[in-house]
Amino acid sequence: MALPLRHELKFLITRTQLEVLRHVITPVLHLDENAAKNGGKYHIRSLYFDTAFDDSLYEKYSGVMNRDKYRMRIYNMNGQEVFMECKTKIGTLISKRSVKIHRDLAEQLIAGDPAGLENTRSGLLRDVYREMRTRLLHPVVIVDYEREAYLHPAEEVRITFDMKVRTGLSSIDLFNPDVPTIPVLPNDETVLEVKYNRVLPPYIVGLLSYACPEAVQTAVSKYTLCRQYEGKE
Repeated sequence: MALPLRHELKFLITRTQLEVLRHVITPVLHLDENAAKNGGKYHIRSLYFDTAFDDSLYEKYSGVMNRDKYRMRIYNMNGQEVFMECKTKIGTLISKRSVKIHRDLAEQLIAGDPAGLENTRSGLLRDVYREMRTRLLHPVVIVDYEREAYLHPAEEVRITFDMKVRTGLSSIDLFNPDVPTIPVLPNDETVLEVKYNRVLPPYIVGLLSYACPEAVQTAVSKYTLCRQYEGKE
């Protein structure tokens, strides 16, 4: 089955730009369901996986156009709702696969044991099994942040503000709310991401240009930001 591919634009914006953009998009876009039911924001914790040779990290640094990135994710520190995900980049387009897994299986994978995936029917989990067996895929870093997300039906536009991005350094203890974390962006900067199907509607472009006229598109990656303290830049 073909992956549903989407465009993704990324920017680093200041607190002032965030406030202006939030003000101009709220009359046009609406909060996504998770944000709306959690007071406007929700917490995301991801545990990223990489190979024995940090292929995902170095492929990102090298600008490899086609690549996969595996992660385990929970929301609002709910350890009973665990998702295994793969974000795929193909040229300038992206896609994401996600499957909910049991807490016991999550802990088994974090411990480096993929045996629980031997008979899975999930294509994503079969890929995880293969990568863990052949390339020694394993957990490497926790990435924490708060997300504020807005939606618009035209071209399925999704605009997200990822704030207070923090790294768990060398910890892989996904379910521990007391894991020490440190911020990775200076001056309380926010990662702005804009996703859409084919063409970004002109009025959305206009809102972004009005609110953030000096914002420069970037290839910023929360994963690489959170691994920069390991001396692997």
